[in-house]
Amino acid sequence: MQSLLPLAEKIGARLKARDQTIAIAESSTGGLISAALLSVAGASVYFRGGSVIYTAYARAGFLDIPNPLPPPIERASTEPYALLLANTVRERLSATWGLGETGATGPTGNRYGDKAGHTCIAVTGPGFSKAITLETGDGDRVANMRAFSDRALQLLAEALG
Repeated sequence: MQSLLPLAEKIGARLKARDQTIAIAESSTGGLISAALLSVAGASVYFRGGSVIYTAYARAGFLDIPNPLPPPIERASTEPYALLLANTVRERLSATWGLGETGATGPTGNRYGDKAGHTCIAVTGPGFSKAITLETGDGDRVANMRAFSDRALQLLAEALG
């Protein structure tokens, strides 16, 4: 978590200066992205909320995204699904920005055939919509959670300019 704090502080300052807000829907990071952003003093000014969307139950309950997923999205742990998470959480919490993350932390892969160390991350906001895939090639669950969170915060910082 300590390694995420400098980036989270930079993001928090940018969001505050612009009077903008963020909403998070994360999965394999287990809340670490939200925790990093909330570690910044004054986070209540920009942090609208976040949830760990680890199961289809959470997805339906918190974001009202049905199971099966709406076409053309075929499964979780993909860039289109990460975009769906980002757009949905942004809309539901009336935030300026939305961030979605979905993946397989390890030590094994997920039921879709993705290997451990696989995540897809998306950020959406004013004039910005981007999804990326990160493959660490590592089965270390905690290390992957940190790496996924770091890359998600980097993508958010990129979106904020």
